[in-house]
Formats: sequence, C-alpha cells, structure tokens
Amino acid sequence: MEKQLKIGIEFENQAISEGFRLIAGVDEVGRGCLAGPVVAAACILDLSKPLPEGLNDSKKISEKKRLKLNEEIRETAICYAIGEVQADEIDKINILQATKKAMRFAIEKLQPNADFLLIDALQLKEIKLPQKGIIKGDAISASIAAASIIAKTYRDNLMQEMCKIYPAYGFSKHVGYGTKAHFEAIKQHGACDIHRKSFKGVLPDTLF
Repeated sequence: MEKQLKIGIEFENQAISEGFRLIAGVDEVGRGCLAGPVVAAACILDLSKPLPEGLNDSKKISEKKRLKLNEEIRETAICYAIGEVQADEIDKINILQATKKAMRFAIEKLQPNADFLLIDALQLKEIKLPQKGIIKGDAISASIAAASIIAKTYRDNLMQEMCKIYPAYGFSKHVGYGTKAHFEAIKQHGACDIHRKSFKGVLPDTLF
C-alpha cells in the first residue's frame, strides 16, 4: 500500500536548523496545458503562525477550498510572488525551460528575498541560492503547497478572463488542458493566439 503523503514543515525546519530564515516554496501550474502561460509562484510562509487549515496540494482540494486558502495564504505569508511565461515563448524555448524561467521570475520578485528554496521536483541551477528539489513536494512541504495554491488560483482566474476574449474554446471549463471538448474546439476553429503551437494536437499536422 502506498504511503499517504502528509503536508508538514519538516523540510522547512531542516533548513532553519542549518541557519536559514526565509524559506520559499516554489511550484508551477499549467505545464501540461495546450494554451495559456505556465505560471509559477514562490511563497515564504510565516512559520511562527499555525499552517492554514486544510493546506494541501492545489490539485487535491476543491475550488471553493482553494480560493479560501489562497486568501488566507496571501494575508498571512511573509511574502509571495508570481512569475509567468506566455505561450509564444514556451514554443521558442520549450516547456521545461519556460517552467524554470517562470520560477526564476517569481523568486526574483520576492520581497524580502528568500535565502533558501524548496522547489517542487526541479533544481534551478541558474539561481545561486541554496535549494532542495522535492519530488511531490506540493504534497509534503507546506511552503510548496502554498505556492501551488497561489499559482493555480492566479492561473485559473487568468484563463477565465481568456475565455471572454476567446469564447469558442471553453477555457473557463478546462483552463487550457487537453480535454476532448478542447481538442474538438481546436479542430473546428483552429488555434488562437494563446495556444502553444509546439504542443501535440494544437496545429493541424499534429492532431490525433
């Protein structure tokens, strides 16, 4: 039976024991989407306060709960920041590099600056800060989970706005992911400006 992952501050406490004080969790959302930006958030929690009740990986909680946690995190965190890379740049540099770039943008915007990073699944060699990449970090580290909630809430809201500009694609429902309805809309209307043209299924010669 797979071990149940549980959110906590074990990794944060380890960093504190090594002398670090401003520990940022970093996560991204939208990496697998066909449209819209990849969005990253960095968040430094105030670990002197209780963790927000129900804090978890953003994918594991309801939209209602996520919105409530988003507000609480924004109000109680020491700081947070968001970075994003748009679809046209994703096509130029590839999604992995775009994900790392969005993370760098978020980290660089933090005020105060982080002195240690906890990153979901990745290492950022371009950032000269002590860091630890954690597989499934958004299900283990409170700081990464908080970042995942901020990033997903921000991106979901953004895609709701994109749905008003490009109503034919149903972005408000699938927020850019490759659902059956989304593929059908691409077949019918072609790709729009915010589609990632390098992704399979977006341009006619890559349709399934």
